[in-house]
Amino acid sequence: AARLLRARGVPVVDTDELARQVVEPGQPALVEVLAAFGPQIAGPDGRLRRDELARRVFADPAARQRLEGILHPRIRVLWRAQIEAWRAEERPLAVVVIPLLFETGAEAELDGTICVACSAATQHQRLQARGWPPEQIGQRLQAQWPVETKMARADYLVWTEAGLDVHAAQIERILRLLG
Repeated sequence: AARLLRARGVPVVDTDELARQVVEPGQPALVEVLAAFGPQIAGPDGRLRRDELARRVFADPAARQRLEGILHPRIRVLWRAQIEAWRAEERPLAVVVIPLLFETGAEAELDGTICVACSAATQHQRLQARGWPPEQIGQRLQAQWPVETKMARADYLVWTEAGLDVHAAQIERILRLLG
């Protein structure tokens, strides 16, 4: 969805990308994460071993909350700053991609919400295609609200079961409604 929006000239900031930025070597968040979870979650190059950190935090809700406490405030500062820059540029429309939008209460700061969703079976297949083992898939899904809850709370829905052309048509329709 973010790629489709960008291709249509809509400015997009993705909080997953911001999450990677805040834990780059030399960033204060990386120092905090290493202090909280141990130096072994960094590779020899000093970069965060995201797979190892994910394995730990998705198996332990308290660890996940500790990590979110380190990262989420920093990420929120960055996307808020981007929104302010877009407002200063008088952009008529811009998008912040926040996978945990409702879980973090961030929807209250935005003018509208779009839920991009698919069936549980398709979601499972897509996550398996990323190479995640079934146990990790279950743990990650447990850390989120049910998709049905997100769909009910969103202003718009993009259902991604069909091909990319259908996905794109749904994005186009939403953009026309917002335009």
